[in-house]
Amino acid sequence: MNLHEFQGKQILRKFGVAVPEGIVAETVEEAVEAAKKIQASTNVTSWAVKAQIHAGGRGKGGGVKIAKSMSEVEQFAGEILGMQLITHQTGPVGKRVNKILIEQSIFYPNDEGKIDVAEYYMSVLLNRETGRNIIMYSSEGGMDIEKVAAETPEKIFKEEIDPTTGILPFQARKIAFNLGLSGKAFKQMSKFVVLLYKAYEKSDSSMFEINPVFKTSDNLILAADSKVKLDEDALFRQKEFAAMRDVTEEDPTELEAGKFGLNFVKLDGNVGCMVNGAGLAMATMDIIKLSGGNPANFLDVGGTANAETVEAGFRIILKDPNVKAILINIFGGIVRCDRVAQGVVDAYKSIGNIRVPVLVRLQGTNAIEGKEIIDNAGLKVHSAITLQEAANLVKSNV
Repeated sequence: MNLHEFQGKQILRKFGVAVPEGIVAETVEEAVEAAKKIQASTNVTSWAVKAQIHAGGRGKGGGVKIAKSMSEVEQFAGEILGMQLITHQTGPVGKRVNKILIEQSIFYPNDEGKIDVAEYYMSVLLNRETGRNIIMYSSEGGMDIEKVAAETPEKIFKEEIDPTTGILPFQARKIAFNLGLSGKAFKQMSKFVVLLYKAYEKSDSSMFEINPVFKTSDNLILAADSKVKLDEDALFRQKEFAAMRDVTEEDPTELEAGKFGLNFVKLDGNVGCMVNGAGLAMATMDIIKLSGGNPANFLDVGGTANAETVEAGFRIILKDPNVKAILINIFGGIVRCDRVAQGVVDAYKSIGNIRVPVLVRLQGTNAIEGKEIIDNAGLKVHSAITLQEAANLVKSNV
């Protein structure tokens, strides 16, 4: 589950990680009031006005601006709220901005009147090869980490954490040292790293990305941004954070699929898939690709498929205008193929006027009986038993 920047910072603040003072707003009036409150508590005279959407690259798309007066706060808030923000992560359609974060500007001079700041990259995530968490960090903060990895990979460091001990003090110091810090900034970064890892673990997150981690002119270390992804399988024990879900930022079809217990991910192809089991779903997408088509989605109906779930799957897949055919690939283990076949027939009749050919491949318990039900239904449904038969059907219908 993805979070907005301001929500990620709420979690960081809860675990002691230093973040800039900020207030979220949904109207221009609220934005101005937020700026006044921040000025009263911090004495700042400039503010960051930041669009809140589930995507990176907001600054490049015009979604982050620095206001140097109250009138500019009002102006920028009016420009950003309601805009369709397009970044490299949103796709060409972009995302509508419904919330903004008003935050104190952290570009201020030190006691000598100099601006001496630095930006770093840091993330905490699971290394799936080793089954251990790692902290990935770089001195090249504020940039796309993919670009840094491609052009200057020697500037990316990784620190693996032993789950039996957690992060150790020497590891935090090592990170601060590799970032070239010393003195107060070194101590601040060491503390920052330990608290960031604590926030990641205690919130059951699958990723924490801070880009940039910011060193102020007086050597404070702050999380100037936050990209947080929570582990959905752990939300049952994270009620406070689960309540942060913003459904307006999620794909409507994926939300609808979730209501029926379906695992659905939209893709860009032309053949809709309905399968029971994630492994079989991956193999089915391979079949479609090898047969000349492209999968339009990943849809796992689970091991207890019935008429209701099959109908829901049909309706979700058919919302995609690019779909030219639907391939249902079911292995009858827990669920009987004849029950699935009857569910397909019932769903087909219930929906009515299905505009694309439906291809059904059944294998396993009562597969022959299931094929007979499909073949005798008198509907525009083609049945198969082997994978090769299913592949041939895809090839002839796309």
